[in-house]
Amino acid sequence: MMHPERTLHRHSRLTPDHGAIRIGFTIIELLVVIAI
Repeated sequence: MMHPERTLHRHSRLTPDHGAIRIGFTIIELLVVIAI
């Protein structure tokens, strides 16, 4: 089993990038809706 501290640190480190990608996708969806 992996140590919870390690996984937590890794997750917190990756969270910002994932959030940015999520925001980008939402913007693309909004643009598509506006285009239609």
